Amino acid sequence: MEMQGNRALAVTQQQAWEALNNPEVLKASIPGCDKVESTGNNQYVVAVAVKVGPVAAKFAGKITLTDVNPPESYTLGFDGQGGAAGFGKGQAQVKLTPQGNGCELNYKVGAQVGGKIAQMGQRLVDGVAKSMAEDFFRRFDEEMQRRHPEAYAAAAVAAAPAAAEPATTGKPIPVWLWVVGAVLVVALLFWWLR
Repeated sequence: MEMQGNRALAVTQQQAWEALNNPEVLKASIPGCDKVESTGNNQYVVAVAVKVGPVAAKFAGKITLTDVNPPESYTLGFDGQGGAAGFGKGQAQVKLTPQGNGCELNYKVGAQVGGKIAQMGQRLVDGVAKSMAEDFFRRFDEEMQRRHPEAYAAAAVAAAPAAAEPATTGKPIPVWLWVVGAVLVVALLFWWLR
């Protein structure tokens, strides 16, 4: 399974980086997460409840961060076991890029699942994975709003003047059309005065 996407955040690159490396923020953001604990340098253990169709399971696993380039990017490797329900493993590249006063979070995920979950069918598994990713970023954004309300207030103020500007209803009139119009007006005046 392959997924990629991005999300604009009102917080700075540094604030997003710190949050993405904070077990409390990750636990609050990961759907169904019961535990995220640091076990050493760039390593975490996690416990997550997942439901795919009729199969529900609790996955215990580990996350390892490699290619760490603060505050810009890292590669996140994950490996989880859900007993009879199956397993999930893979990696995700995460990149933060400054954008105005905030930043953009980009991700690219490659994952494999096996066991009963894999038997549910690729479309169902992909749909659940995409839904979980969207839910993660929504919850992460909400957590950032809770922790950094000033960044979101500033973003709302910056967006307000742009929204208040009158909308243009079309393309500007080309110069050649003005010239043709002027020639016609002069011709009409010449004809009328004659």
